[in-house]
Amino acid sequence: MEQRRIRAVFMRGGTSNGLIFRAEDLPLAGAGRDAVILAAMGSPDPNMRQLDGMGGGISSLSKICIVGPSSHPGADVDYTFGQVGVDVPVVDYGGNCGNMSSAIGPFAVEEGMVPRPADGATVVRIHNTNTGKVIASRFQVRGGEPVVEGETGLDGVAGTAAEIRLEFLDPGGSKTGKLLPTGNPVDVIEVPGLGPVEVSLVDAANPMVFVAAESLGVPGHMMPAEIDKDAVLLKRLDDIRLRGAVMMGMAADIDAAAKVLSVPKIAMLAPSCDAPTLSGKGLRAAEADIAARTISVGQPHKAIPLTAALCLAAAARVPGTVAARLVASATPGAIRIAHPSGTMSVDAEMGMEEGEVAVRHATVLRTARRMMEGAVCVPARFFENLG
Repeated sequence: MEQRRIRAVFMRGGTSNGLIFRAEDLPLAGAGRDAVILAAMGSPDPNMRQLDGMGGGISSLSKICIVGPSSHPGADVDYTFGQVGVDVPVVDYGGNCGNMSSAIGPFAVEEGMVPRPADGATVVRIHNTNTGKVIASRFQVRGGEPVVEGETGLDGVAGTAAEIRLEFLDPGGSKTGKLLPTGNPVDVIEVPGLGPVEVSLVDAANPMVFVAAESLGVPGHMMPAEIDKDAVLLKRLDDIRLRGAVMMGMAADIDAAAKVLSVPKIAMLAPSCDAPTLSGKGLRAAEADIAARTISVGQPHKAIPLTAALCLAAAARVPGTVAARLVASATPGAIRIAHPSGTMSVDAEMGMEEGEVAVRHATVLRTARRMMEGAVCVPARFFENLG
């Protein structure tokens, strides 16, 4: 047999898509399993296209999820996210993907991994092993199957679909143990060739580095293609990201930080303003509270990663952060984030724990859809040394 077939489902989750595997169908965690995943996704590909696999050539389309029985007493299933390098042979498990999280509840129901729910509203509690946090996924079921058709639209996704409400419970300190890993709402990073720059280092759902676009001398409404062409800006953003990772205690030094592609992510922030979108539809300043441009795995993101949006919503509620300075309104309710594809609304409920500000939960609405099911084919040679 020249190829082996591995049971898999191809799903869209929010503004991302990826392969979802059942844990029992993959080799045990380690280099052998990663080699199988890389082969399935078509990585590494120096041409950045992943034509020999299921990946889509950009970070938001080069993702895998592994779902299995829960190891957490408060959850129904375990979910591990892997960010697959497009041009490098890396499967990065450093953080979660909030968008793909929206696919996990429906997947668990469709696969029979949880008891078949009755018609109406249901909830699947998901233990994300990357962060150790629990996500409550709420959606409608009809005839024992998740409802697909609906009226919820997402900027960056054509059409509408059934609503999935994701509640990230106690998301603070997902990787570092603290909402503000340094204890400060603002820190200063010395950027080579630029000088001192103020940043906010925040960890909610995933760790993030937030910097004002103005501090870097660029407009806050740059489009992904413009950012991608600006090698100096990308280098400065990565310098800030790596130094931020060390300051957050996520890496011992810059070299160690550079080996982790997925976290922390970095986002440039700016006050909301009139701006273009990728669809060609203009976005008015009054339609958002803050603008964000995110770099994900070295690439300018065409929307905003969901966990980045969740972290930004929490940061905007912490007095003194870069986000809080720039957000248009500090009133209760969802914060509207402008990104290259449109807007995203995220709500973060804050509280106090042991004298420090904390995030009780963060909530966002997404959609998801199963698009293909069956088996992904992987050359048999990748299994030869797995025993």
